Amino acid sequence: MGNKINRRTFIGAASVVGAGLSMEFPGILYASGSDKLKPAILGGPQAHPEQFPGWPVIDQLESKALEEVLQSKNWCRLGSDKVSNFETEYQKLTGAKYALATSCGTSALSTVLGALEIGPGDEVIIPVYTFIATYNVVVLNYALPVFVDTDIESFQIDANKIEAAVTRQTKVIMPVHIGGSPVDLDKILEISRKTGIPVIEDACQAHLAEWRGKKVGNYGLAGAFSFQGSKNLNSGEGGAIITNDETFAQTCYRFHNQGQGGRVAGFNPGTGTRGTNVRLTEFQGNLLVAQMSRVIEQTNIRTQNANYLTKMLNEIPGITPAKLYEGTTRSAYHLYMFRYDKSQFAGLSRDKFLDALNREGVPCSSGYGMMNKDEYVTGLAQNKHYLNIYGEKVMNQWLERNQCPQNDKLTTDQSVWLFQNMLLGSRTEMEQIAEAIGKIREYAGEIKKV
Repeated sequence: MGNKINRRTFIGAASVVGAGLSMEFPGILYASGSDKLKPAILGGPQAHPEQFPGWPVIDQLESKALEEVLQSKNWCRLGSDKVSNFETEYQKLTGAKYALATSCGTSALSTVLGALEIGPGDEVIIPVYTFIATYNVVVLNYALPVFVDTDIESFQIDANKIEAAVTRQTKVIMPVHIGGSPVDLDKILEISRKTGIPVIEDACQAHLAEWRGKKVGNYGLAGAFSFQGSKNLNSGEGGAIITNDETFAQTCYRFHNQGQGGRVAGFNPGTGTRGTNVRLTEFQGNLLVAQMSRVIEQTNIRTQNANYLTKMLNEIPGITPAKLYEGTTRSAYHLYMFRYDKSQFAGLSRDKFLDALNREGVPCSSGYGMMNKDEYVTGLAQNKHYLNIYGEKVMNQWLERNQCPQNDKLTTDQSVWLFQNMLLGSRTEMEQIAEAIGKIREYAGEIKKV
């Protein structure tokens, strides 16, 4: 074996996880008791000694796309066609009637809320387990973000708790497809039908994810996507809105273009009283078309690898991959998320587990935290503008409303993330991830002492 772990040696110990895994995955054998098989944190060899695939994936397509725009000297979407061409191609990719490119995913969400004229006195329901941008776009409009607790099994917003958060001031329900996996859209859309409150899908991590055979972003009034550097479709920064409502598409275009113009580039008189400039550049539009040439194949690879990894991890006590809801026909797997139970790892803390896994050459993270308890968020209760608009009593009540005990439990010591580029690796690399976790579990008691 030399200095490397044989990829077909899965350290789980037959006495711990039984023979089921070796029968399900006959190429992966158990072994224990050998110093060569110790975790890297204890001086053993790394389970994954090489590098996972880099991101983004590029070739001459991207170089040609950028050079074409450079030489054209038409770098702004106004009066040129590269961004418009991207929007047409993105409509086809997502199956939406309309697509609008924006400067980033955050500005896509801001544009949607601006088009809906969200403002002071309004409430927007969002998950507590999400990136801070979901919160920021609400408070930039001086509306109140109302957090809903997490379904700990899926890492998604708990759709069963949304209706209880609805008040007369609720103007938008904005679920987030965390990690690229769809939320329980059936339940959320039913609440929307009952209350008349529109659903805006924050699909910034969910390119090509599907619910009941249709791309996410098509179910609510609109869906917002991000093309930030880590995303599965990437132009460094960038975003898009999709919608099947022509009037809403027109309103979004005007808002993102300083309140001017319809679906044509120009400065024609618009309607409404607010707007901003969050247009995408021609460079980014053409770059995205090049990146889109690979996105379907990459999504298929991620799906195959995630499914294989899930089967292996399901055989390791203490590791529980995030649940996909019954209506999910595809996750984008921007993140591969699982729960860690330290009681099955000899009481090894999650932080120590993450350290040990990183040392195996398997990059990982604890993921999001308790946004509702973060000082950046709780400080809103003392913001002078919010006190002027809502008053001290309402803001204190807002703090009390935002308790999310299940999210506290998930984020304190359970949640673990792997990243989308890792799922572009080989089947062997998926086995090495499982090997790494198995080794750590086998030697968890010793790792605690390090």
